[in-house]
Amino acid sequence: MTTFTLSSPDIANGASIGPVFEFDGFGCSGQNRSPVLQWQGAPAGTRSFAVTVYDPDAPSGSGWWHWFVVDLPADTTQLVAHAGAQGGTGLPAPARHIRNDYGAYAWGGMCPPPGDSPHRYVFTVYALGVDRLDIPNDATAALAGFMVHANTLAQATFTATYGRV
Repeated sequence: MTTFTLSSPDIANGASIGPVFEFDGFGCSGQNRSPVLQWQGAPAGTRSFAVTVYDPDAPSGSGWWHWFVVDLPADTTQLVAHAGAQGGTGLPAPARHIRNDYGAYAWGGMCPPPGDSPHRYVFTVYALGVDRLDIPNDATAALAGFMVHANTLAQATFTATYGRV
């Protein structure tokens, strides 16, 4: 049995995230670039993938969705550097961004409040049993999350941290 795994050459599991991935706005001054993500070992029957990056420590009462990508083709095994650019040009067709909690259809980098303990960022890839999710282009992350979980065959994850002084 093959294990479904997710990794990044840019961000190690359990490590601190580099400032290049920090948001550019709201008091943060990073480059707002999404990292390379790679996965392997998806289960038989996988027809598409979804990828999320979520901060459960954001002081919002409901966490913070930094990135949400759906409808990645079943033969996809990675997202390249800066695949999260606005407009979706870095994504393989027919993949699409779901609006993140910054309000953008793109990657939204880390930007925890200064002085907070470093926040955890949970990177997850979901192997789905459907070709495309039946959700509108303006779906919320909550609706997309519901549909992802309803169609998940397996998931792989890693967590890294980021903080500001």
